[in-house]
Amino acid sequence: MAKRTSFFCLLLSLTAFSHADEQLQNRGNDPFFQISKAIPNCPEPAGPRTTEAEWIRESHHRIEHGNHCWIEGRCRLPNAFAYDHEIADSARRRLQWLSANMPAWEQSTLWITVWQRWVLIQGCVGPQFPTAKFMEAMREVPDAERVVDQTTRDASRNVPYERFTKVPAASTTPRPPPQTPSTPAHTSPPPPATTVPSSHSRSQK
Repeated sequence: MAKRTSFFCLLLSLTAFSHADEQLQNRGNDPFFQISKAIPNCPEPAGPRTTEAEWIRESHHRIEHGNHCWIEGRCRLPNAFAYDHEIADSARRRLQWLSANMPAWEQSTLWITVWQRWVLIQGCVGPQFPTAKFMEAMREVPDAERVVDQTTRDASRNVPYERFTKVPAASTTPRPPPQTPSTPAHTSPPPPATTVPSSHSRSQK
């Protein structure tokens, strides 16, 4: 289990490098959704969004590690990722129950990612947020193998996850047409100068 935990943490840190030149997308269609928004200015996590290069690099590991659960006899389904959307649906129902029975959890701004039966909880929590009880309650979600707490009470200092940075869209402002050199107006050549004979020349005739 320690080896799988280390690998999961490695995948979470892969996107910690610069994404300034590439658009992040949820290429694996992993469940990722916001569950509360009581604390303003909480940085949005990158979640399962990756660049195309990272997705290609991780795709082999998704297949290999997704199958381990079934090979080891710990899963009904042949791939751990096959559980994720059902886990996400159960997590939403669990949160509805917690809203009625543990309303203090809503004093937060949180996002959830479900990845290979793991429930990753990221965001900001208030001073009265019942962290231990909330995480324990989320561990009761059916088929969830582990709940990972990546929350902070002070987002001004740092957050324990990678922030989502939007890449500015390419400008769609049309470029002006190229300038063509102006053609000078056509002018007729000046008439030849007329020589007026001098008086001395006329007297010789």
